[in-house]
Amino acid sequence: MADTAVEVSMQHGGLGAVCRSVLAELPAWFGIPESNQDYIDHAERELGVVARSDDEVIGLTTLVRHSPQSAEVYLMAVRPAWHRSGAGRAMLHVAEDHLGDDGVEFLQVKTLSARSPDPNYALTREFYLAYGFRVLEEFPDLWHPSNPALQMIKSIRGRT
Repeated sequence: MADTAVEVSMQHGGLGAVCRSVLAELPAWFGIPESNQDYIDHAERELGVVARSDDEVIGLTTLVRHSPQSAEVYLMAVRPAWHRSGAGRAMLHVAEDHLGDDGVEFLQVKTLSARSPDPNYALTREFYLAYGFRVLEEFPDLWHPSNPALQMIKSIRGRT
């Protein structure tokens, strides 16, 4: 990773190929082919936030609106060379601004629970906690008993 500026923009749909490319570099987080296809399908049709550096896509976040007041970070993926570069924070900031301006009060994300001792997902949980998300609920069987889900939520204050 160079000391290059990260540019972040919103895009509605059309990001399936970008998603496939980024996920291919992250098998430790995204190693289930059926799940990856679901992420790719969502990127193709849902609202996305794209991080670029020198016209190269370095990260992608997809969002799903559940109600007028709530949305979900359905996927966040940053190429390994760009981890800890601020790209994830920048994408979340742009997503929050956009969603908050549209009346969203709560942003949620689901990730792997600490019941599964995966060191990569420990870093993922730390990232979301540091950004201001808080643990809401654990779902041991939402995805699969060997893949327990943790739901985290963040209030988007002062935007409504």
